[in-house]
Amino acid sequence: MKLYSFFNSSASYRVRIALALKGIDYQTVGVNIRIGEQNQMDYRRLNPIALVPTLVTDEGEALGQSLAIIDWLDRAYTQAPLIPEQDEIRARVLEIAYAISCDIHPVNNMRVLRYLTEELGISEEQKNRWYAHWIKQGLSAVEQLLKRSESGRFCVGDAPTLADCCLIPQIANAQRMGCDLSAYPRCLAVWRTCQELPAFVAAAPENQTDKIPA
Repeated sequence: MKLYSFFNSSASYRVRIALALKGIDYQTVGVNIRIGEQNQMDYRRLNPIALVPTLVTDEGEALGQSLAIIDWLDRAYTQAPLIPEQDEIRARVLEIAYAISCDIHPVNNMRVLRYLTEELGISEEQKNRWYAHWIKQGLSAVEQLLKRSESGRFCVGDAPTLADCCLIPQIANAQRMGCDLSAYPRCLAVWRTCQELPAFVAAAPENQTDKIPA
């Protein structure tokens, strides 16, 4: 199994967490999205959307989109389930995961930020204000969702789920961008728990073979 990934991509980070939690061996193939390697024709043949990650299964099937990949992993490898079967708990997990991956991440990912600066000509300060605005809007909502789910060590229940796979990369990105996260104690409590787990440590950007020096 191969994972085409970029060390600092939050979508790739989600899938790395899922693979690590399930104990699945895989080969990492670095795709440097900073210099546009995702737009090369060989990669587009694997993933027409030209984004990371892409998972190539042992059967040679290529899957894109992090949530679709994790859903496939959860069905194919049933150990350490990440998407609960029970309807109400499943809905809570998906609600949190979608709030992060569909509402926060798309407006703050690298290609959007680059478009703002390189095409629309906004300043670095304005870009950072844009990023911080959507983090505040998004994590304020996630904090309330965690309250509703009675989060403790994890977003929902007593074990990591898809929600945690999404939250931890988003927190890491917000910290890297210098956002003040003190208003989100439940988010930070989950983040602190996950920093102690080997699977999350192994999946972290700083521990990837394709890491690029700052």
